[in-house]
Amino acid sequence: MPHYLYIIVRAEKLNYRQQTYHMKPDKILLDHGSGGKISHRLTTDLLLPVFDNPILAELNDGAIFELNGMRLAFSTDSYTVDPIFFPGGSIGDLAINGTVNDIAMCGAAPSFLSVGLIIEEGFDRADLETIIREMGAAAQKAGVTVVTGDTKVVPKGAVDRIFINTSGIGIIPTGVSVAGSNAKTGDRILLSGTIADHGITIMTRREGLAFESDLSSDTAPLNHMVSQMLAASANIHVLRDPTRGGVGTALNEIAEKSAVGIRIFEDRIPLKKEVVAACELLGFDPLYLANEGKLLAFVSREDTDAVLAAIKANTLGSHAAVIGEVVAGYEGRVIMETRIGGERIVDMLAGEQLPRIC
Repeated sequence: MPHYLYIIVRAEKLNYRQQTYHMKPDKILLDHGSGGKISHRLTTDLLLPVFDNPILAELNDGAIFELNGMRLAFSTDSYTVDPIFFPGGSIGDLAINGTVNDIAMCGAAPSFLSVGLIIEEGFDRADLETIIREMGAAAQKAGVTVVTGDTKVVPKGAVDRIFINTSGIGIIPTGVSVAGSNAKTGDRILLSGTIADHGITIMTRREGLAFESDLSSDTAPLNHMVSQMLAASANIHVLRDPTRGGVGTALNEIAEKSAVGIRIFEDRIPLKKEVVAACELLGFDPLYLANEGKLLAFVSREDTDAVLAAIKANTLGSHAAVIGEVVAGYEGRVIMETRIGGERIVDMLAGEQLPRIC
């Protein structure tokens, strides 16, 4: 397809998604699972009014609450990624790492997980054994224990091979206060490594594309890195792993929840050259592609160097960088200074760039 035609097609898709967002369609769309504007609207318009409570209303990566004098974080997530095996991981370790990371983004130390399997009749037993072994290895690496679970088998065609749900719980240390509403003017924004690795890996494998350099998912547990960061500073205000919707959507959620302005710098955002090439070829913006082993941290100015050093001391943080800051003005918006010195608004993802990414 000629490049100019591809741009037109993608523009038409974007226009359609923006229309459906405003039209409030009477059918659920793939866009409702994107983690972007339409997904956010589904949560605020449908789920929050029914289950309304102060804990849920915070809309963090997990629930933060107190029980018998202990502050706990609890999270749940479901995984439908296609393909189920991909360079760098599988649906199995992705399911473990995803929930471990959501708990860690609340400032908690993940401890116990549950696993729920929904399996299609006829699914290959050898593949299931591989997935379970990889889940076990991921749990061991993260230092968590799977303590309960459930298995359902459904008729052929009722589910695509296998879907996995994981839930988890962890304890938040005394003195730690991390939430999406805690960003403060003057905070520096740290990114733990290169972005869009997972999203591009899934896309290229799904479409059968090949590149000279090997692309692989970044799926990994971030709880050990978070522990090192918290030991380095008591002034970490926000943690977020930019999964569905990517860095762009995560920053918008934080800007809105904290009622602050965010300014980022394009030339400071770490990207692998093969990811840049793939995004240019396919017409994707890496800011909106999923990551499964990276985090954003909002840290007070005076503690930025200490936290950045703690991230880089971890093997997963070698490409960490300070990519922006929280500023006064344009409340609830994200602005990016481009490489050529201009500015552009980084909006929340409007629709689904890539379904079944996690």
